[in-house]
Amino acid sequence: MSYQVLLIITGLFFLLFGVIRLSEKMQMIFSVRIRQYIKQLVSSRFKGIILGALATAFFQSSSATTVLIVSMVSAGLIGFVNSLSLILGAGIGSTVTAQLVALKITDIAPLFIIIGILIWFLAKGKGKIAGEAIFYFGLLFFGLDLMGRGIVSFKDNVGFLDFFQRASNPLWGTLIGFLSTIIVQSSSVITGILVMLGQKGLITINEALPLILGANIGTTITAILASIGTGKEGKRAALSHFFFKFFGVIIVLIIFPLFLLLVKATSGNIGQQIANGHLLFNVFIAIGFSFCLKPFSVLVKKILPGKEKILPLWPEWLDKRFLGEPKKAFMAIEKELDREMALAIENYKKAVELIFDYNKAVKRGLFYVDLVIDNLQKEIMRYLDGVSRSSLSIKQTVKLFCYSSMVDDIERIGDHVLNIAQLAEYKETGNVSFSVAAKKEIEEIQDLVKENLIDARYLITRKSKEKIKAVFEREEKIDELVKKAKEHHLKRFYSGICLAMAGPIFNDMLVNFERISDHCTNIAEYAEQLS
Repeated sequence: MSYQVLLIITGLFFLLFGVIRLSEKMQMIFSVRIRQYIKQLVSSRFKGIILGALATAFFQSSSATTVLIVSMVSAGLIGFVNSLSLILGAGIGSTVTAQLVALKITDIAPLFIIIGILIWFLAKGKGKIAGEAIFYFGLLFFGLDLMGRGIVSFKDNVGFLDFFQRASNPLWGTLIGFLSTIIVQSSSVITGILVMLGQKGLITINEALPLILGANIGTTITAILASIGTGKEGKRAALSHFFFKFFGVIIVLIIFPLFLLLVKATSGNIGQQIANGHLLFNVFIAIGFSFCLKPFSVLVKKILPGKEKILPLWPEWLDKRFLGEPKKAFMAIEKELDREMALAIENYKKAVELIFDYNKAVKRGLFYVDLVIDNLQKEIMRYLDGVSRSSLSIKQTVKLFCYSSMVDDIERIGDHVLNIAQLAEYKETGNVSFSVAAKKEIEEIQDLVKENLIDARYLITRKSKEKIKAVFEREEKIDELVKKAKEHHLKRFYSGICLAMAGPIFNDMLVNFERISDHCTNIAEYAEQLS
C-alpha cells in the first residue's frame, strides 16, 4: 500500500509541475503575438470567447488566462466589457485537459516526453521553447497516469468509497470540489483526475458532477488573489469571473437532475461523461452570459464604482492621409511621441515606488503598458518611413531624423524602467534591504531622473532653451551622484553596514537610472537641433 501512496504523490508532483511549467512556456510563446490578439479581441465578443478558449487550451490553465486578463484590464490595455468575453472563453478552454484524458492521451504521454526532450536539446531559439512545452505537456499526463495506477489499489477501501459517496450530495460535492481546487490552484488538474477515476470505475457521474461544479468556482480564487493591489478595473474582471461561475453553478444545482440526464445522454463511458459535463457547464455559461454582457457589466460597475481607464494600444493621431503633407504628418508624430513619453513617465513613477514598496500586481501591469510603448515605437517608425517617401526640405529631413531617434530613445527608457521593476522584484524575493544611506541616495537620484523625464517630454512638442540647459545640468549631477553612490556602497560594504547581496541590485539600479537620464539628454540634444 505504501508503494501505491508513493506512486500517487509522485504522479501528483509530475502533474502539478507539468501544468505550472507548461503554462509558463506557453505564455512566453503567446506574449510574442499578444498585440495582434488583442486587436482581434475588441472587434467581437464571439472572437473574444474563441481567443479566451484558445489561450487557455494552450496554457492548460484557466487561472493563467484569467490572471493575464486581470493584469491587462488593470493596465488599461483592454476595456472591462471586452474582457468579459475572454473570461467566458477561458472557461471553455479549461475543458480541453479533461477531454484529452477521456481520449486516453495518458497512454502515449511517454511519447510526448521523449519527443519534447529531443526537440528541447536539439532545436534552437523558439524551437527549444516549443520542445520544452511538449515535454511538460507529456509530463502532466504521465503524472495523471501514475496517479491512476496508484489509486486503483484503493478501489475496495471503505474510507475511499465513502468519501465519493458523500460527494454525490450536490451541495457537499460542490464544496469538496471548491476546496480541492483552491488547494491545487487548477480546475484542469481536478477534472483530469476525476475523468481518470471515472475510466477506472472508481467514481460515478453522480459523484463527479458536483465536484466539477465546485472546481469551477474554486478556479476563480486565483484571479481574485491576483486582483489584490490592482485598480478597480482588474478587480471588476476578477469579480466577474467569480460571478459567471457562481451563478452558473447555482442554476445547474437548481436543475441538477435534468443536467445530470443531459450529461449521461452524451456518452455511455463514465470518463467521457465527466469530461462532457465539464464542457457543457462552461458552454452553458458562455452562451447564457454572452447575450447580456453589457447589463452584466453595469451591475459589476455598480458594485465596484469608479471611472474606467482605457489605454489605446494603437496610435491615435497617425493619419495616413497626412503622409503627403509633411507639416501635418510631423504634428501627428509629435502628439504620438508625447503620448509614448507620457506612458514611459507613468511607468517610471510606478517602478520607483516598487523599490521600497513592492507590489506584484503593479509590476505585472508595467509589462503590459510597456507593450503599448513598444507598439507605438513600431507604428511611429512605420509612419516615419511613409513620410520619408515624400519630397522633404532639408529642415524636414533633419526633423525626420530627430523624431526617428527620439522614438527609439523613449522605447529604451521604457526598457530601463522595466529593468528597475525587475530589480525591485529581485530585492523583494531575495529579502534584500537597503541601508538608510542607500535609500536616500536612490531617492535623490530617482527624483532628478524624473525631472529630466518631465522636461524631455516638454521638449518633444515645445521649444525651451532653459529646459534643454536644465536637462544637461541634471545629467551631469546624476552622473556624479551615481559615481559617489557606488563609492559609498563599497565603503558601507567593507564597514559591514550593507550586505553583499544588496550590492548587485543597488548598482544595477543606479546604472538603469543613469541610462534613463542619458536618453533624456539625447532627446534634449535632438530638440536643440530642431530649435
